[in-house]
Amino acid sequence: MKNLLIILTLGLFIISCNTNQQQMQTTTNPFFTGYGTPYDVPPFDNIENEHFLPAFGEGMKQQTEEINAIVNNTEPPNFENTVVAMDRSGELLTNVRSVFYNLTSANTNEKIQAISKEVAPLLSAHKDNISLNEKLFERVKVVYEQKDELAALNTEQLMLLDKTYKRFVRGGANLEDDQKDKFRKINEELSVLTVEFDDNLLAETNSFQLIIENEEDLSGLPDFVKDVGAADAKAAGLESKWLYTLHKPSMIPFLQYEDNRAFREKIFKGYINRGNNDNEFDNKRIAAKMAKLRVERANLLGYESHAAYVLDVNMAKTPDKVYELMDQVWEAALPIAKKEAIELQKMIDAEGEDYKLEPWDWWYYAEKLRKEKYALDDELLKPYFELENVRTGMLDVATKLYGLTFEERFDMPKPHEDARTFEVFDNDGTHQAVLIMDFFPRPSKQSGAWMSSYRKQYKVEGEDISPVITMVMNFSKPTADRPSLLTFDEVSTMFHEFGHALHGMLSDCTYEMLSGTSVSRDFVELPSQIMENWAAEPEVLKTYAKHYETSEPIPQELIDKMNASKHFNQGFATVEFTAAAYLDMAWHTLTIPEEKDAIAFENEAMKKIGLIPEIVVRYRSFYFAHIFAGGYSSGYYSYQWAEVLDADAFEAFKETSLFDQETAKAFRENILEKGGTDDPMKLYKQFRGAEPSTEPMLKRKGLI
Repeated sequence: MKNLLIILTLGLFIISCNTNQQQMQTTTNPFFTGYGTPYDVPPFDNIENEHFLPAFGEGMKQQTEEINAIVNNTEPPNFENTVVAMDRSGELLTNVRSVFYNLTSANTNEKIQAISKEVAPLLSAHKDNISLNEKLFERVKVVYEQKDELAALNTEQLMLLDKTYKRFVRGGANLEDDQKDKFRKINEELSVLTVEFDDNLLAETNSFQLIIENEEDLSGLPDFVKDVGAADAKAAGLESKWLYTLHKPSMIPFLQYEDNRAFREKIFKGYINRGNNDNEFDNKRIAAKMAKLRVERANLLGYESHAAYVLDVNMAKTPDKVYELMDQVWEAALPIAKKEAIELQKMIDAEGEDYKLEPWDWWYYAEKLRKEKYALDDELLKPYFELENVRTGMLDVATKLYGLTFEERFDMPKPHEDARTFEVFDNDGTHQAVLIMDFFPRPSKQSGAWMSSYRKQYKVEGEDISPVITMVMNFSKPTADRPSLLTFDEVSTMFHEFGHALHGMLSDCTYEMLSGTSVSRDFVELPSQIMENWAAEPEVLKTYAKHYETSEPIPQELIDKMNASKHFNQGFATVEFTAAAYLDMAWHTLTIPEEKDAIAFENEAMKKIGLIPEIVVRYRSFYFAHIFAGGYSSGYYSYQWAEVLDADAFEAFKETSLFDQETAKAFRENILEKGGTDDPMKLYKQFRGAEPSTEPMLKRKGLI
């Protein structure tokens, strides 16, 4: 049965790749010929769409042969010939996947989307062919059952053995044959639905346009927001008009400043109804179907729910522990959000308006209130947060903490013309990593911000394979009159993704499966979120916050206002986020596999927690890409879980000094370098000396 599935999988590829495949496998496909670039950065300029399918096919073929060699090894199974051999298998497939899926997220096109749909079920089948290979599992099981006797194995090796064994069990290895067939079908269907969800969301985001023809309709908008609208209109071929889109650098400032309430309502509703327009890009049924299939799969594996399955290998361990944290935060934040809503309504009433505060009004009146209370708004701050200065200041933090230095390279291939490439050197001057930064939105890029890798760090026979890391953001592009200017929220986002990048770049692991950010979902956000703390520290602010026209550093008066207002609107921000974490858990604590009505289900979930009507959950089900197209299903809470960790961890620096070298060394050696080589709480306690308290996080948010 297994061999037949392998043959069918490869047969599908032979059919799909046609007669050109043989030619592509020789001298023209860079995946086969070797990159030949500095530090083996993917040769983006030479990679064509037609290279991917043959490379995927050959990559799966090679890994299948490598797995067969492990299975057919006549020597008794041991750690090296079975567990390590598995970790080393599939190098070509890993290379192809990393390039393809990074481009799918950041620089897609119709051809790439078509390939993604074609290859998704094949990759799912290939993964299942390995996970459900009985002879392979038997070899792993033999080694696993001897682990207590394998005194020569170090902590990292024992963790690789443990995770490899559990990956088989969680991948269905213990199922009966008929259950395995069902398991395969569920995985295949989920792989296709994930691609469809993502493609639909991108199409919906790109299809919305708010075109304004009369300048008087821009009342309230600062010049920088008008400039963005004019530049986007010009890029779209709309002369003498202003265009606003659902990309956040366009939408958020529009909501903050636009006086015309009808326009605010239109763009806000456009955003919150992506995937909910009953058209060919509708995601309601896809989300409901995915949730149903996940329950079925979890039940097959002996778990009550998908959340129970996911959390079993996370720090939280159980849904009850997640709810315990969320309830604590919700009970503190909801009363504050209700007070904020009352205060905004009073402002509306004072202006002589006779309408009730709605979600599309919140950003507008909150910005007005912030200006009234603290004489502070984004228009006042943005001139001090020029993108290049922020980037320089951010890298300088890494230099002061870890001794890293960064040199921009212009001789390396780039995934897009907007991207910037840097070689990263360690504190002794040796090569550490390559870092690619991609800052600006475009129709081919998903919204949001993320870090990923084109190659993870690992070691082969003592040789260190250095990582190639990418940070992807969506900040406003420079205009003819202004450079790219950021809000402070965007500054924090850049520092956040850089924290993830440091986790990938400073990894010092032997096995790829455990390296870098390959940690539990509720631990992975610690390195990213702790970096946000430095962005707001006055000592750091003064190094990068310089007026883009005068180069004058940000005045202390503005820093004082930022500090005074740091708890402003935190009820809204915390409630909006936590509601999304509850929605994620609601979908994934279902125990009966049935397809829900997505709208009714979401409404009931929000009613249950008492979400006030003036606030919309941060991600509605039909555009909640984190959980339906990303890796955060039953894991959106992890940002909040990691906030507990990062607030407590940053106290270690505050107790010494902002750039205390011993503390930085301890954080690097116990957190950043270790990847997933040990239990995360053990690693945290080695750094901090004790388990974290929730109190620093709640205090920082102003919730207690």
